Amino acid sequence: MLDKPKGQKFTEQAEAIILEHLSDEHFGVSELANAMHMSRSSLLRKCKKQTGLSASQFIRKIRLEQAMELLQDSDQTVSEVSYQVGFGSASYFIKCFREQYGYPPGEVGKPDLEADKEETSTSFLRKYKWAIMALAILLISGIAYLLKPSSLPSADIVAQKTSLEKSIAVLPFKNESSDSTNLYFVNGLMEASLGNLQKIEDLRVISRTSVEKYRHSDKNIGEIASELGVNYIVEGSGQKVGDQVLLHIQLIDAATDTPIWGQQYTHEVVDIFALQNEVAKKIADAIEAKVTASELEQIDKKPTDNLMAYDYYLQAQEPFNRETVEGMLEAIPLFEKAIEEDPQFALVYADLAIAYYYLDLFKKEKQYTETINNYADKALLHDSKLTESLIAKALYYMHIGDYRLAIPHLEKALEYNPNSSAVVNMLSSIYANALPNTGKYLEYALKGIQLDVAENNITQSYTYLHLSNALVQSGFTDEALLYIDKSLEINPENYYAPYLKAYIRYAKNKDIKQTLNSLKRELRKDTTRLDILQEVAKLHYFQREFDSAYHYYKPFNDIRKSQGLGIYPQEDIKIGYTYEKMGHQEEADHLIASYAEYCENDQSIYQPASMAVLYAYEGKYEEAIEEYEKFSTKNHFMYWMILFMTMDPALGSLKSYPGYDAVIQKIEDRFWENHDRLEETLEEKGLL
Repeated sequence: MLDKPKGQKFTEQAEAIILEHLSDEHFGVSELANAMHMSRSSLLRKCKKQTGLSASQFIRKIRLEQAMELLQDSDQTVSEVSYQVGFGSASYFIKCFREQYGYPPGEVGKPDLEADKEETSTSFLRKYKWAIMALAILLISGIAYLLKPSSLPSADIVAQKTSLEKSIAVLPFKNESSDSTNLYFVNGLMEASLGNLQKIEDLRVISRTSVEKYRHSDKNIGEIASELGVNYIVEGSGQKVGDQVLLHIQLIDAATDTPIWGQQYTHEVVDIFALQNEVAKKIADAIEAKVTASELEQIDKKPTDNLMAYDYYLQAQEPFNRETVEGMLEAIPLFEKAIEEDPQFALVYADLAIAYYYLDLFKKEKQYTETINNYADKALLHDSKLTESLIAKALYYMHIGDYRLAIPHLEKALEYNPNSSAVVNMLSSIYANALPNTGKYLEYALKGIQLDVAENNITQSYTYLHLSNALVQSGFTDEALLYIDKSLEINPENYYAPYLKAYIRYAKNKDIKQTLNSLKRELRKDTTRLDILQEVAKLHYFQREFDSAYHYYKPFNDIRKSQGLGIYPQEDIKIGYTYEKMGHQEEADHLIASYAEYCENDQSIYQPASMAVLYAYEGKYEEAIEEYEKFSTKNHFMYWMILFMTMDPALGSLKSYPGYDAVIQKIEDRFWENHDRLEETLEEKGLL
């Protein structure tokens, strides 16, 4: 009798154990690992390899398959079945069941189910096309599957409504006044409504920049909602007539293009803040969003008691939101007039700090450091819980290069405004570059793509590039390849996508020759690309083809010196080693000394790994092993370390030194432990 394949044995054993603990809602990944006498990380890797699912997804799949059998073969209610298969919440069970089968559990066995399935599966595929293409890939679109209420039994309508994602976009309001100068006031109403909704954590609210492209669009609600990946649309129109504000606003269910709440308001301008706050609360109530007491406190706050100051603030918003030097210079005098009217207007102080930050952003010699700090401090003084105040102070710390002090302010800002795409993108950028942490980089990149839908194909292409980079750095190569392909499909002229794709393909197939050829093709398109020039040199270096490496390293290094560029200091030891092999010892010594200085000043998690290479080059093998031991305790480092670290010729005889193989294995194990833990965390947060 033939033995079963190992993969089949594993899945059958795991399934049997899950079934034994089916009704235990606390039986999860750790419990399954213990029952199978495996480490948690080993179980996660094995499960992914054999089933294409994470361990938690596999457990959920078994539970749902059993639920389907019970619903088909018994008269138990949906609630009874949910608890019998280990779901502590009936509404969560309904959500998961619908995601797996495309229809709610209440429909199982209904005679009209087959008639609805074609429409159902179409909607289901629209939501889960990425998951189906890439086996449990990222769900970023947020386009929720929704059956028409008329096709559901009344008992399930409520369950479906509570499980529907509360995703919303506030479209630009229309100015109904014949006076075009009132446009800024109507825009201000839209901004205020958006800002209040963004403070509610139970909502996912699309950013202002993402909806701006629909200001003059002739697309219908369904098309807009589909493009933005939301279930609800807010649209409004208004005008200011003397001291009166006339506003019409409605909330639309995107699936049916049906208003589910609407109101016409006629208010005195003096009541404008009460009006803005009421609108946010009414919308939240209409879609049954949970609003906490602290969120309600933030919504109810008035930015100022001075209407003249508020009017100047609104006038400044259009040029300010352009995010150009000219726009900032136009906005600043209006902000200053607002401050003259109300010296305690925190929001204006914050926007002034942000405006001056933009003015200094690309200048080598900074002019406004103290100005930014002073305005940020005044903003915090007058409102320490205002998101913009916290952003302003974070930008000051970023301005002076102290990113560690920026982080707490941004995290606090996200507490008060969980839908702030600006904060999410700033955190993603910091963790990608200034304070490398691949786990947090990926988490914030995933959050950002849910909140910020690109305004055009070029921007969307670079958004996918950014996400692909975050994915591959954490070891999610299949997902990274999917998004880099999407990036190129949308914009084949994307400057960096082919470069990144070459390395993602290497991560999958370990074919260094293919990677080298891909990069050389890109270099032929633009021979001034210093980034690709040094990468081509490095791949030759890893293969110990020092003459070819020197052919590319020399022009790279010459340009770097002639232009006074301090780029790629971490590569100096590779360049120096290559120069040494080619007989240019004096230049090699200079480069090695430069690398040693870089290691001494490096404060990133990679410093021990860099020091290990230097010690190995110097023949200090014991010290090199000690540095690698330090690095083996670090978390969330790039996948590239695993792929290329041991290929460096500068390691020389260290590879045969006692302890080398063991410590390298520790580093690799550490990476995959972090990868598995991150995958589970992101799944729990609904990001992966």
